[in-house]
Amino acid sequence: MPVFIHTGESGISSMSVSHKSSQTQFFRLMVYRRALHPELFSLRQRKVSRQPEFEAEAWIAATGHVVRFQVGRQCLSEAVLEYSDHLPETGLVHALPCLGEKDYELDAKEDRIAYVTTIQTESLTDNLYLATYREMRDFARETEALTHEWKEGDENPSLSVLDMQKYKREFHLQSYHLDGSSGQVLRTQSIFERR
Repeated sequence: MPVFIHTGESGISSMSVSHKSSQTQFFRLMVYRRALHPELFSLRQRKVSRQPEFEAEAWIAATGHVVRFQVGRQCLSEAVLEYSDHLPETGLVHALPCLGEKDYELDAKEDRIAYVTTIQTESLTDNLYLATYREMRDFARETEALTHEWKEGDENPSLSVLDMQKYKREFHLQSYHLDGSSGQVLRTQSIFERR
């Protein structure tokens, strides 16, 4: 697996590009300076992490994930969703489509929260997709990550995985969204930092 930000190797093998026609689902990454209400999402799993320096809450939804990072009264939220047209614009700092490879950084400046993320998408052949799916399912079990798994008709199974690490002043998040209908894999890696 390619390493996105200086967090080390995970041992997951690299992937090859598929020659399938592109039936890509278009995820969008949206960054907010506010919390988002859980009623906006079809939530599957939730986890709260508390440190003396911050509180973080992660949700895995039917169509992606949402993370809230809070320091005192300041809040920053990341939403990576396939269907995001219903989300509010109030507090929206940045939005971008999750296609190809992209980086985004929000410097703390006068705020107490800094944020950086990296996005990568790949389309895989059926064999590579299924191998990646099995590997990610095993990885999620080993790390006790949040997961949501589903299958539609005769398509390959789909899977979302949300893996998190908390440190004294930082919260690290890796997401993997595997779409069985297109063989597409979206990976994000984000760091929230309390300044």
